[in-house]
Amino acid sequence: MEQKKILIVDDDSFLLDMYALKFSQSGFAVTSALGAMPALEKLRGGFVPDIMVTDIVMPVVDGFEMLGKMKAEGLAQNAVKVILSNRGQESDIKQGNELGASGYIVKASTTPSEVVTQVTQIVEKKLGK
Repeated sequence: MEQKKILIVDDDSFLLDMYALKFSQSGFAVTSALGAMPALEKLRGGFVPDIMVTDIVMPVVDGFEMLGKMKAEGLAQNAVKVILSNRGQESDIKQGNELGASGYIVKASTTPSEVVTQVTQIVEKKLGK
């Protein structure tokens, strides 16, 4: 299996580094962005991830707003998008789905290793593997 490119977006640099390490240890080619604006800049610059994992609660531009901008601008259209957030309300999950997210993982109840496993399962389900 070729290495999947994953873009991880979070405004917490500690979590960002931790998830980046976990995903790279699991064979993913990791690119990380400290917040939505740097992520959008990377995407506008031509970076096309296979998978995108994003937080929701971020300053300036939140995850939902970022997904909305991506949709409007046609960025990373085929990427499997997974939301990784401490917010797990039904309304958040619904909004994520409407913005094209294929999965929603609640940070507080998931270890980093479980996040990698769940993202892998979501990707396999989405791509029919």
